[in-house]
Amino acid sequence: MLLNAPRLVVKIGSSLLIGERGGVRRDWLATVAADVAALAGQGQQVVIVSSGAIALGARRLKLAKGGRATLEDAQAAAATGQIALARAWAEALGAEGLTAAQLLLTLDDLEDRRRYLNAATTLARLLSLGVVPVINENDSVATEEIRFGDNDRLAARVALAGGAQAVLLLSDVDGLYDRPPEEAGAVLIPEVTALDTLAARIGAVGAMGTGGMAAKLAAARLATGAGVALAIASGREEHPLARFTETRRGTLFTPAADAAPARKAWLAAGLTAKGQLVADAGAVVALRQGKSLLPAGVIGVRGKFLRGDLVVILDDRGTPIARGLSEYDAEEAARIAGERSESVAAILGHAPRAALVHRNHMALL
Repeated sequence: MLLNAPRLVVKIGSSLLIGERGGVRRDWLATVAADVAALAGQGQQVVIVSSGAIALGARRLKLAKGGRATLEDAQAAAATGQIALARAWAEALGAEGLTAAQLLLTLDDLEDRRRYLNAATTLARLLSLGVVPVINENDSVATEEIRFGDNDRLAARVALAGGAQAVLLLSDVDGLYDRPPEEAGAVLIPEVTALDTLAARIGAVGAMGTGGMAAKLAAARLATGAGVALAIASGREEHPLARFTETRRGTLFTPAADAAPARKAWLAAGLTAKGQLVADAGAVVALRQGKSLLPAGVIGVRGKFLRGDLVVILDDRGTPIARGLSEYDAEEAARIAGERSESVAAILGHAPRAALVHRNHMALL
């Protein structure tokens, strides 16, 4: 499922790529490039999601706290480190006869539907040309409000956009354990077929990076919900991809049986909803039966959003039920909430749309 996926996304964390003195671990990186070349030789397409730009830039600029003392420091470090990071990957892959391409993404690039499709088209073309895309969050322009915050979830989102069948998160831990791995008796969980409360108890692991196990579990939920397999494995040793292929030691999250199609997967993965619609009990039942959200079933409208913006649909207890694109602005939605469809035209003064959120533009959670 993962080892023979036609298209694979591999995420490399900062703690693996960057040494204790703040430089690239070039000998280790050379073994990763050799592994990628071996996969490419077998016809597999590989996309790299690589951390490390801020750490590299902070070293060159001599910034305190690894370049994360302020947002401005992080942006400056990223702008400087992106060049060094891209060069390191280009040289390592080039030594194996592969061409690297750099693609920097912000959250907005994958939240806006048009820009999402543009990114997907770019990825598809690069891969068709035999290029290895190296992707990182564009921290030089991202603010706290428009950041992914970790490259684990970015890797899952890239897999959705790039049409990948599998994601491998290389980490400084072997995978998901039934308790913190430093505790005596901790047992590695080799496979997870459904994310459950056990996974939620695992805390952050590792001294570097901003991901931790919680972010990896969030990435697994995004990926598997869209039909993409995801694995967590150790990248500490040389040739980590080959080693994982040989040992299969790690945690595999299998895709959901009822995986969402591409558009609905994009909706479900959205991180920056503009508002919320609260649905009554009857509407919640209808949504779960595959129906649209009608104005009559809405008992609350929150936030400021425009037609076409992503909104979260909640039940009357505040539990998220679905995500979708609103057919109305927040002001209009508030005016017609609770009203029957035949009354909407008179309230708004124009012909109403079929639903407040149409089922074709909605993904259940």
